[in-house]
Amino acid sequence: MTDEPARGLTEVLARRFLTTDAARPDKVARWHGRGRRTARENIADLVDEGSFVEYGRFVTAAQEQRRDLAELVVEAPADGIIGGTARIDGRPVAVLSYDYLVMAGTQGMRGHRKSDRLIELVRRMALPTVFFTEGGGGRPGDVDLPVVSGLDVGSFALWGALEGVVPRIAVVSGRCFAGNAVLAGCADLRVATPDANLGMAGPAMIAGGGLGQFAPEEIGPVEVQAANGVLDVVVDDEEDAVAVVRQLLSYLEPPHSGGEGGDQDELRAMLPANDREAFDVRPVVEQLADTDSVTWLRAGWAPELVTALARIDGVAVGIVANQSTHLAGALTSDASAKAADFLELCERWRLPVVSLVDTPGFMVGPDAERTGLVRHASRMVTAGARLTQPLVGVVLRRGYGLGAQAMLGGSTQRPLLTVAWPDAHLGPMGLEGAVRLAMAHELAALPEEAREARVAELTAVQRTHAAALNAARVFEIDDVIDPAETRAVIGATLRAARTTPAPYPDPHRSR
Repeated sequence: MTDEPARGLTEVLARRFLTTDAARPDKVARWHGRGRRTARENIADLVDEGSFVEYGRFVTAAQEQRRDLAELVVEAPADGIIGGTARIDGRPVAVLSYDYLVMAGTQGMRGHRKSDRLIELVRRMALPTVFFTEGGGGRPGDVDLPVVSGLDVGSFALWGALEGVVPRIAVVSGRCFAGNAVLAGCADLRVATPDANLGMAGPAMIAGGGLGQFAPEEIGPVEVQAANGVLDVVVDDEEDAVAVVRQLLSYLEPPHSGGEGGDQDELRAMLPANDREAFDVRPVVEQLADTDSVTWLRAGWAPELVTALARIDGVAVGIVANQSTHLAGALTSDASAKAADFLELCERWRLPVVSLVDTPGFMVGPDAERTGLVRHASRMVTAGARLTQPLVGVVLRRGYGLGAQAMLGGSTQRPLLTVAWPDAHLGPMGLEGAVRLAMAHELAALPEEAREARVAELTAVQRTHAAALNAARVFEIDDVIDPAETRAVIGATLRAARTTPAPYPDPHRSR
């Protein structure tokens, strides 16, 4: 017997060392100098200590016909993509990350084989997946494998086909172009740092297409991609990104025994006395939710509608709410698309939805129609109608027209529970507009001063008719409640609907 390791083990351990950050101190130091963390540092921070099981760490770039193998072992560890299974807060997951310190995080042919293998395992093991996608797209220098177009690579189709099968979160930091960007775009959610650039092509491909010379920083910067809805959450740095990913994954956990919330009596005074005055709905959401449980999604896009993931009384939920500080909370094409995307996300992630309604309806007029409003508005209605997850609707102030119906899954009768706050009004359209439309001939015959007085008189009558209590009297809604009761009512309804989260579909069932 000897304490000396077998020669084979010695070689394995030596090669394993060459795949670590410790084997490339100069590159790591330069990367740290830019305020960045390495791929392995991000993974280590994300997953539970000692839980990461890596696949394909010894793979090298397919370039042995043009470079020495010894060089590739040192310069192209893991072929620039690190991946495996792990646990995050005790929950099984898969984690993949391109390594920008290896050929700018480009996608090699063997790297694609690794990602194909891991994505297949994700499906078979039903693992939520986190993918750090930074990289420059396809790599043209891999010459060891017979390739003409490379269009038979399976990673994109395999990754895209996981929609609705497992939750997928992409993290984007630095440059993320071409194939790397597509992988990010196919994820359910995208978390980005301020230095991220996300584009369907990088500078070389753009120049090659004769479209001009651009610096990487000009292509899909964060301020552009947040404003157009590509990015879901923008964070301060990679450390913050990891913390947000952990929070996002926490919404997949079963209901907690109960969550801590703020003083619910404060909700009684959070809406302005003048119901034509705009107010920020986000403090209302945060007051209803468990303390520090809210993650805002797509905050920079279509601000007339806010979307968030949170917990209410320990139950993970998606929250959608009209924001009257922008366009009075009217539903534009962008807001409708944002709502439809969000409802579809909640359906895929098996999250109940809470809808806080304060809208005059869909935006109308020729300009609105030029944006494709009919298509986007109808998609929102369809997404709500197709929800199989529990839906609770709360009319905070104004619930008018088809827009209010869309916020409630298509009808006030569609949610498991539809309630209103005491000063809310519901109607087929804005009250004054309804008066002017219905009484057009009578009003036209009056002098202007008398006409406006008559409009005010009839609108007051209409307000009484449209009051929440009157809607409840004819059973168009289920109840009118004290705002302070809202959190408890939502929690009780959702717990009655489902005490355990619905299982994810069996990926083998259709085989």
